[in-house]
Parts: sequence; C-alpha cells; structure tokens
Amino acid sequence: MQNRIKEMVREMKLLFLLVTLLCLGAPMLILQFYPSLSFITITPSDQLFESITIKRIFNPYGSAAYNFITMGAYREGLNTFSIIGLASKPLHVYSNPTYECNWISSSFSSSFRKPISTVGYKILPDFGFGRVYTAIVLNCTFSEPVNANNKGGKLVLRASTNGGGDAKFNLTDTIDVLNEYPNAVNFSTFTSPPKYDYFYCGSPIYGNLNPQRIREWIAYHVKFLGPNSHFVIYDAGGISEQVLEVLKPWMELGYITLHDIRDQERFDGYYHNQFIVINDCLHRYKFMAKWIFYFDVDEYLYIPGNKKLDSVMDSLSQYSQFTFDQMPMSSNICFSADFGKTYGKWGFEKLVYKNSNRGIRWDRKSAAHPRSVYAAGVHWALYLAGETFHQTNGTIVYYHYHGTVADNTESCKMYVNSTKLVYEKTPYVLDTTMRDIAADIKKFELQMIGSRLEKIPL
Repeated sequence: MQNRIKEMVREMKLLFLLVTLLCLGAPMLILQFYPSLSFITITPSDQLFESITIKRIFNPYGSAAYNFITMGAYREGLNTFSIIGLASKPLHVYSNPTYECNWISSSFSSSFRKPISTVGYKILPDFGFGRVYTAIVLNCTFSEPVNANNKGGKLVLRASTNGGGDAKFNLTDTIDVLNEYPNAVNFSTFTSPPKYDYFYCGSPIYGNLNPQRIREWIAYHVKFLGPNSHFVIYDAGGISEQVLEVLKPWMELGYITLHDIRDQERFDGYYHNQFIVINDCLHRYKFMAKWIFYFDVDEYLYIPGNKKLDSVMDSLSQYSQFTFDQMPMSSNICFSADFGKTYGKWGFEKLVYKNSNRGIRWDRKSAAHPRSVYAAGVHWALYLAGETFHQTNGTIVYYHYHGTVADNTESCKMYVNSTKLVYEKTPYVLDTTMRDIAADIKKFELQMIGSRLEKIPL
C-alpha cells in the first residue's frame, strides 16, 4: 500500500513538472523527463497546449494556379469592353469568383479619380474542357459612355476569389487591363463598314509542321477568300524558320498577321489554350471583318458547283453564324497512277480518297458575323445575338486532311487503282475534286509571289 502511495506521489510530481514545462514552452525538454511521451513527433510549426493536444499548423508555399491571366482587353463600343484570359479551373468549379470592372478617367485630377464601376459578366467558352486553367471572356458594359471626350483613361479589373483555394480569405487582385491615351480612340470604328470581307481566325500553331503543307494551304485560301481577306496566325511553337519563310511573301503582301504566343505554354489550358486564342482573335478584330471563318490548317474550304463565294455568303447574310460540313480525306492513300510521280504534286493533289462512312456526325466548322458574337467556340459559337444556320446542305464544305500538316514524310503510303475500297474497316471513294483545281492554285501562287517558294521540299 505504501509503495502504491509513493508511486502516485511520484507520478503527481512528474505531472506537475510536465505542466510547468508546458507553460515554459519547452516541448523537447519534456520528452527527456517524461519518456512515455517519446513517441510524439514535434515539428517546428507544432504547438503543445496544457491539455497535451498537439496543434498542427498548415504552411502554404507557392501557388497552385493564378487567379487570373490576361491575354487581351478590347473596347467594343462607347461603353463596352471585353477582357480575354485564363482563370483557375478549380476556382470556377468549387468556388464562385466574381469580377468588377472599373473605368478611371484621365480627366479627373490625380488626387481624386472617382472610378465608374460595373459587374464583369463572365463567359467560359471551353465548356469544362479546361485543365489547370479555363478560358474566360469577361464583358464589361457600363451604364454610361466612358472616355467619350477621348481624354484617356484606363480599365481596371478587380478579380475576387470568394474563398476559392483558401476558404479563410477572399483575395482580390487589381489588374490594369487596358490603357487609352488621349485622342487614341477612333469611335467611328464601331459604326463604319469593316475593312475586310473575310477574316481567318485560326487555332494556335504548334509542333514540327511541314512547310510545304502550310505553303499549299495559304496559297489555296488566299485565292479562295479573295483579295479583300486577311489571315491571323498564332504561333504556339509551330512557326519554324522554314514555315516562316513560307509565310513571309504573303505577310509582305499584307495578307497575314502573325502573333507570337509561345509564352502561353506556361499555363496549362486545353489544347495549347485554343479557346482564348480564337476569342482573342474575335475580339481584337471584331470590327475589321464582315465575316470571320474558324477552321484549321489541315482543312480546305470548297464551294461545290459553279457558285461564287460572295454569292454564297450573301445568301447566308441574314444569319449571325452558319456551319458547314466536313469531307474527311485519307491522309495516306493515293491513286496508283501517281506512283513514282508524287514528288512534284501537292498534298491535296495526291490524297484523293474520301471516307464514305454514313451515319457519322462529322465535326463541323463555322463562319460568323463577328459583331454579333460574344464568345467564340472551336466549331461554332454558342454565345451570340441572332440565329445560327446549320442546314447548308453542301453549299459550302471543307476537305479535311487530318494529321498531314504535321507529317514531314511522303504522304502517299498506299497506292490504289480503284474508285472504291475498304481499308482498316473504313470505306473510301475516289474524290478528285481538290486534285482537279491544284494546277490553278499553283498558277495563282506563281502570279502572286513568284517562284521564291519552289525549293520548299514537297
């Protein structure tokens, strides 16, 4: 009994010592005098309390994703602007970020600049395809004209996370997205007829591209869209020195504007940030063109029959947007008569077998009146004012040579002497539509830029 009392007294002394040491803040010293606690790991960020509860501390480092990444901001009227960028996808999935647009006029004194504010209306045009980042188009429409006196000012975006990422905080980033200098705005732009009839807004160009395929594509479409057309090409790493040499003659003639967007690869968005690229093109050049076409550099527009492009487009002018059908072509089957003669032939001249599968919903591409579109899509826009027409019924189509633009080897891998065949369970039929006009395209290129591209490897 006496031994038990002695043990209780010793344990009480140890407990008293433990409490004392806790109050003195010496957790590691405690373990030396109280071996029964030696299984506990104490880190520099932990705190011990009198109840022997270990308070765990979470220490954040770095940033999982930026709140907002701007690509461009554009005025679209007396009181309307669009901001194009990327935002954290988890932020939009698991939180409700908000945006406020402020206009600060230069006409106010530097000591007192009262901003005009409005809510930024957000559109996420990639429909959830985003990765770490999702594409975003913000519309800022103010209740009154801004900078109407053309004395300058700036558009400021306040992007708030609303607890996303760190639920303890509502962080707001203040971003200067657009500066207008005095007398810089030409307000007649928004009501004047567009400079171009037809504009091309393409997806980002990346990878090791075949310069000859690019040569063929641009020569064909300059002829197809005509002298009052323009092409905007976004370089995401695909414009090598050889490809640039192909584009230069047309750039010198004013047909091509080239944007270097290689820096976008830092930000993990869908398909090399395809959605912000086409939306940047839409909003940057919205008032420059009557129609904007959206398709890729392995796709060729074509109008069946003897119709002209202008007449077809005029017949569809009542619609804000229309889509057109795909003609999927084999990327490696050629006609046997070309065996041994393919070196001097262009890609769409050699590849003459069309996939004839029926009942398949092939991808469609589109053209739109840009002033009617709020946000562009890869195949067609869902955010627009007015109607979309899909029943073009072959009025205008596009031939698709999938994968050929990234193939730097001979396209013809298989030669066939037949009008029909089945290859790898896919039926094909002979279609020489594009082959038959190849000579005219070559002649047109020679007339426009001379023979400077003749040494490009075929």
